[in-house]
Amino acid sequence: MAIVDIKVPSPGESISEVRIARWLVKEGDVVSKDQVLGEIDSDKATLELSAEAEGKVQLLAKEDQTVNVGDVVVKVDTSFKAEKKTKAQEQGQEAKKAAPSVTPAPAPVAAPAHATPVAKAMLDEKGVSADRVKGSGPNGRVTKSDVAAYMAGGVKSDAVALNGWGGSRNQNRQKMTTLRKKVAERLVSVKNQTAMLTTFNEVDMSAVMALRDKYKDRFKEQYGVGLGFMSFFTKAVTEALRLFPAVNGQIDGEELVMSDYADIGIAVSSPKGLMVPVLRNAEKMSLAEIEAGIKNLAVKARDGKLSIDEMSGGTFTITNGGVFGSMLSTPIINPPQSAILGMHNIVERPVAVNGQVVIRPMMYLALSYDHRIIDGKESVSFLMAVKQMIEDPDKMVFGNREPGEVLLGL
Repeated sequence: MAIVDIKVPSPGESISEVRIARWLVKEGDVVSKDQVLGEIDSDKATLELSAEAEGKVQLLAKEDQTVNVGDVVVKVDTSFKAEKKTKAQEQGQEAKKAAPSVTPAPAPVAAPAHATPVAKAMLDEKGVSADRVKGSGPNGRVTKSDVAAYMAGGVKSDAVALNGWGGSRNQNRQKMTTLRKKVAERLVSVKNQTAMLTTFNEVDMSAVMALRDKYKDRFKEQYGVGLGFMSFFTKAVTEALRLFPAVNGQIDGEELVMSDYADIGIAVSSPKGLMVPVLRNAEKMSLAEIEAGIKNLAVKARDGKLSIDEMSGGTFTITNGGVFGSMLSTPIINPPQSAILGMHNIVERPVAVNGQVVIRPMMYLALSYDHRIIDGKESVSFLMAVKQMIEDPDKMVFGNREPGEVLLGL
C-alpha cells in the first residue's frame, strides 16, 4: 500500500501559514489524480489543493483551521482506484439528459379575492394584495372595514418599500477570510502610513466613443477580443507615466524606487471580491494585447485561477467603479504603489464648448496619490495628460498615425 502526502504549497514569499477555506471532498472519498480537493486562503489569494495521485483520501485538517506551509493536510491511499464509468453507463446518462423532461400540470389557483372600490383603493395605496385580507362581505368580498381591521393588526405589504424586507432580527456571523483580513489591514495602513490626496478632472469621451464605434467590429474580427475603454485608458496611463515618472515610483524605507517599466494593476470583480491582477510591461503592449491580457486575467479571477505572481508587483493601478454605476469616488492607493486612477460612469451632460452649450458624454476621473513622493503639480499634470490623450486619441495615443492602421495593424 502506497501513501501519498499532499502538503500545503507555498502561496508566495513571506507567507508561512494559510487557512483551510473549505474541503470539496469528504473523508474516505476516492478521488482521481489532479482532482481539486479543497481551497486554501492566504493573505494574497485563494488557491486550490489538488490530488497528486488517484486513491482514497484522509483529511488531516479541518475547515477554517490555520496550517503552516509545507504541512501534510491530506493523505492519499493509492491502493484504492476511482470507479471508471463504462460506455453503457455514459450512454445511459446521455440518454437521460436527452430525454424530454415532463413538467407536472400546475395546481389549480384559487380565484383572486374581490374588494369594494373603496377597499381596493386603500389596498393599492398600501401595496397590499386583496388575497391577504379576509373578506366579510357577500361571497367573501373585502370591505373597507376589513381593510381597516387588517391595517390595525399590522400590514404585511407586497411592496418592499412599505415594510422593508421583513428581517427576522437574526444575525449571522462569519469569520473573515485571510484575504479579506489582509485587505482590511492594508486599507487601514494606507490611511495611517501615507499622505494620500486625491485630485479630480473630467474627460469628454466623444472622440474615444466615436473611434470605438467605428472600429470595434473590425477589431474583434481581427483579434478575437472586444475593444473597450480600459485599453485606451491603460495606453494613456503608460504614456503619462513616461512623462511623469514619480507617479510610477515607490518609497522603500528611505529610498525612492523609480521603475522604467509600467506594470499596471487592473481591478477586476470576482466571486471572492475585488482583485488586482497585473499587466506586465503594459507600456509595450498594443490595444489588442491589453484587451486580451485584461480578458485573460478577468476570466482567471472569475474562476479563482489567479496565481500569486499575477497579483504581485504592480507599479500603478486603474480601477473602474463606473461599471457599477459610480459617478465619483476617492480610490485608495494599492501599497506599495504611490498612485491609483479611478474611472467612473459615462453620463451625458451639458458642457460649454467654444462658447456654446452642447451635450457630451462625460466621465469624472480621480487620481489618488501619495504626497510624500508625488507633488501636487505632478499629480495634476499627470491627470491632465491622461485627459488630453483620451480626448484626442488620434494625436496622443496613435502618434499622429491613422487610428485604423494602429488598431488593426494595417
